[in-house]
Amino acid sequence: MKRIIAMILAVLMMATLFVGCGDSDDVKTNDGASATSLEPEAGATLKVWAPDAALDVFKGQCDKFIAQYPDANITIEVVAQGEGDAATNLLNDPQAAADVFSFACDQLNRLSDAGVIMPVNTKLAEDVTARNSAESISAATLNDMLLAYPETGDNGYYLVYDKSLITDEDAQTLEGIFEACRKANKKFIVDAGSGFYACMFPFTGGLKIEGLEGEANDVQKFNDYDEAEVVATLEAFAKLFHEYSDIFFSTSPDKISAGLAEDPSTVAAGVDGSWNAATVSKILGENYGAAKLPTINVNGKDKQIISMHGYKLIGVNKSSKFPNACQLLADYLSGEECQLERAEKLSWGPSNTTAAASEVVTSNPAISAILEQAQYTIPQVNIAATFWTPMGTLGNNLCKEDAKYDTATLTELLNKTIANIKDE
Repeated sequence: MKRIIAMILAVLMMATLFVGCGDSDDVKTNDGASATSLEPEAGATLKVWAPDAALDVFKGQCDKFIAQYPDANITIEVVAQGEGDAATNLLNDPQAAADVFSFACDQLNRLSDAGVIMPVNTKLAEDVTARNSAESISAATLNDMLLAYPETGDNGYYLVYDKSLITDEDAQTLEGIFEACRKANKKFIVDAGSGFYACMFPFTGGLKIEGLEGEANDVQKFNDYDEAEVVATLEAFAKLFHEYSDIFFSTSPDKISAGLAEDPSTVAAGVDGSWNAATVSKILGENYGAAKLPTINVNGKDKQIISMHGYKLIGVNKSSKFPNACQLLADYLSGEECQLERAEKLSWGPSNTTAAASEVVTSNPAISAILEQAQYTIPQVNIAATFWTPMGTLGNNLCKEDAKYDTATLTELLNKTIANIKDE
């Protein structure tokens, strides 16, 4: 009888343990996808990466997050780090990297392959999916797993111009912009040596990204493009760059705001990103012009310039010692309130559908221009790491001073670019 009673007690104790495990508020895990508690770890010390221009906004938002958990004694350090280099720096030293970081969506493959990103907690994933656009969720998902929190829906670029020098009509065509800049003796800036911008030259001619063959970092696939049409488009760009070499400058888009701020200004227009919009708008005031990218004339036909459009995401470092606090912080920073504040203060376009429909967003010239340009873009997803350098080299070759831009030379340049992307 004693033996039977002992067995019954043992079974009851095991049942209690299992029930306790299922309901515990204290269970924490490092895989991020199976945590049963979302209470932040007491004394969590976190590092957050954010773009330099957004540091003050992120610091304020992190302070508000800390205030939500007064008993947890959380501390957060916000450090400047551009989204374009986030994956590289994280992969170099995950232990020393940020716990929570912003990054461009094309880096998701690399982060996933290296196993350094923590999936979105399953307790949060349903709400994250419901509140953001389907396209941004798709960009944050690999192999049916949500790996990051959508942060913006406007990781693209647009035409910015000084309306006192360039009319809205001038801004509709690249030829009109160049002529107006020459008349004003001011610069037009495009970062032709960056693959992110240079890809618009072959994209406008019909080249498209068709994803990757096999695994994430495998060979880049392209569509069955018309080589002659792509080459003719490259030639049209190259001819304009050389014909207007006195006002065309290939340099960082940061130089646009710097040139506009000079007195007198040295810049009239440029192709800039959403992340600089608030700065440029403040400088130009009532003369702030924002529009989709212009057309370019190719063999007598005006072709809409095609660009790249993606999303910025917030990721959690899988090496973090405070996974629950990280997940909660990433969820907060990517929420409606924070996205709306960044739209108002930084002109970042939200991925959150409610924030995107707000007057703050719909009345913002830069966001409206980028969303209009989004109709003429290639999605910034499924891109091999080898894409960027050869594409930037193509752009540099189109605008360098001694470049040749006959059909044979440009055909060779295009084929070499494609081969280097696939072979690097």
